[in-house]
Amino acid sequence: MLGLSEDTNMTKDEVIDLIKDAGYCVLATVDGDTPKARPIMPYLTEDGNLLIATFPQKRIVAQIKKNPKVELCYIDRKMCFARISGKASILDDAEKKSLAFNNVPMLRQYFSGPEDENFLLIEVNTDTVEAMNPQQRMPDVLSLK
Repeated sequence: MLGLSEDTNMTKDEVIDLIKDAGYCVLATVDGDTPKARPIMPYLTEDGNLLIATFPQKRIVAQIKKNPKVELCYIDRKMCFARISGKASILDDAEKKSLAFNNVPMLRQYFSGPEDENFLLIEVNTDTVEAMNPQQRMPDVLSLK
């Protein structure tokens, strides 16, 4: 559960708790001039980046190759939210694939393991985070780095 600071501002640790507690978020990419949003379950790495497993044939892959700028939005049942912007890239990194596979149990229903040829990994190098709880009038701007 997310504990709010006494000064009502969101801290980096509270945003990390929100990400871990929510699990799911919405990822927005751009297709031409149209935003495209979809629910996903990324893994937050210790360096503040997000790892996303997908299939090579998904539209998200082509969208990121054309425009790597993305935004993710987490929200919890208390209406705290974190909007995370960053730059996505397609990875073929065995260590990061293992990290995502071993920390997101849901992936086992889609992939046989990190070496599965259908397992494609997207890494979002996070940039700016705008986070806000219901007691705030304006979001805090911070970094996960």
